Amino acid sequence: VQLQASGGGLVQAGGSLRLSCAASGSIFSIKAMGWYRQHPGSQRELVAVFTRDGTTNYADSVKGRFTITRDSAKNTVYLQMSSLKPEDTGVYYCYLNYYYTFELRDYWGQGTQVTVSS
Repeated sequence: VQLQASGGGLVQAGGSLRLSCAASGSIFSIKAMGWYRQHPGSQRELVAVFTRDGTTNYADSVKGRFTITRDSAKNTVYLQMSSLKPEDTGVYYCYLNYYYTFELRDYWGQGTQVTVSS
């Protein structure tokens, strides 16, 4: 399995960025896919995730500012981040929860840095 993430970078507060993540490889079906982030010295936390039935879950801190969308045919999710704040700074990890035949597995991307300057 591979997760190809793109986007991220440096932006001023109030600006926008878009992340994308495409999954490929031996994936029978996707149960959930989305984004987590990690601030320096902190644990990884949920940002936004899509579940197989189309439900989306967002961290309270990003509701109304971030939008996760998906292209199921391409096994790709997108995270549109708007009204960015310095506290959004961190490493963003693409997350995949998928079935390999009947076995449920987790997979993490390498992470992409998002830096929001004040």
